[in-house]
Amino acid sequence: MRSDPASSRTHVTRGVLAAVCLILALAGDGTAQEARSHGGAAGSLLSESARVSLVTILPGKKVYSLFGHNALRVYDPERGIDIAYNFGTFDFGNPLTFSAKFAYGDLNYRLTRQSFERMVAFYPVEEGRPIIEQVLDLEPEQREAIFRFLEWNAQPENAYYRYDFYYDNCATRIRDVLEENLGEALQVGTANPEVTMRQLLDPYLAERSWLHFGMDAGQGLPADASATSRTELFLPDRLASWAAAARVREPGGERPLVAHTDTIGWTPASATPLRRAPNWPLFLMTAVLGLVAWITLVDLRSKRSGRAWLDVPFFAMLGLAGLLIVFLWFIALHAVTKRNLNLLWALPTNLALAWATVRCSGQRWVEGLLWGTAIAALLFALGWPLWSQEVPLATLPLALAVALRTAGLALARRRAEAAV
Repeated sequence: MRSDPASSRTHVTRGVLAAVCLILALAGDGTAQEARSHGGAAGSLLSESARVSLVTILPGKKVYSLFGHNALRVYDPERGIDIAYNFGTFDFGNPLTFSAKFAYGDLNYRLTRQSFERMVAFYPVEEGRPIIEQVLDLEPEQREAIFRFLEWNAQPENAYYRYDFYYDNCATRIRDVLEENLGEALQVGTANPEVTMRQLLDPYLAERSWLHFGMDAGQGLPADASATSRTELFLPDRLASWAAAARVREPGGERPLVAHTDTIGWTPASATPLRRAPNWPLFLMTAVLGLVAWITLVDLRSKRSGRAWLDVPFFAMLGLAGLLIVFLWFIALHAVTKRNLNLLWALPTNLALAWATVRCSGQRWVEGLLWGTAIAALLFALGWPLWSQEVPLATLPLALAVALRTAGLALARRRAEAAV
């Protein structure tokens, strides 16, 4: 029988595509395939000498590394496996795009695999950040389950997740891996830290007073939820402490989850706590309050209704800060930036006051807006010790400066109208 050339080409093409797909499928899980090639009981991917470790990288100097990092290591010398599974991989890409996605809360992180040797070469050697490795005391079937779970999650279609700083990051993902695969055998009896989620960050930001101020001002009331022994595990070193205290229950009793601990790149300086930097935001805002109070008093005595060189940048910066708070509260996907009381001293309508100062507007709405702004800022300052939300101390003199300046300008306008 004579075959049709077009049909033959179609069959050949399909055959080639099928072969390519088969090759990709076999190569896609390189580590697992290598393990299979060595055989093993009941299709086991790991040998009896395999081990699983929790890896903790100490904090670094860059902003994204201030809180440390975690990974899981699977090491099997018989199968030639030494892989670090990293849930904290992200792509900076365009800095503006990355910053916008981070602010909006739509930033995708992913699980990646890399050689543990490469991880050691990067963190302790290049960045000077020591590594703590806690080898977990697991049964062979538990190691196997974790390895298969990680391999499945590392596939491109499963690797990505929406990053959340407090509740879904490189540390909480590892906590979830251990909880899901060890189940009820995992026993943890650590106590709650008796601080809020926000306060857990304080030790890591001790040297970064401006970053500390910005993070506190940008977070709302949800960040003041009480931390628990489980929710605190978004911090890598807390996860390491949790693992050290955990135990694995078995029919014959319990055993510690961590068999032994090793360090790589450890130095005496690694144990030195961060030195608290001066509270520069508080100093600056106190100076702003002093300057605003002095100028406002002089203006009232001289019956002057404002100074563009002061009022324009002052109200413009307050308005821009207010726009950012509104964006984080009402538009962004972050849960912890909702219900932010800092909006009381940083109203977006301050931009209108900056514009009115430039235009020297005498319209009545300006005076009403000034009084409204003064009342909101004063309310924030008076309620400062009572708010359920923890706000930075530097916002107190800043709110007083806003209240004083806007009230002074409103009084000056009323006097000017009365004189006319």
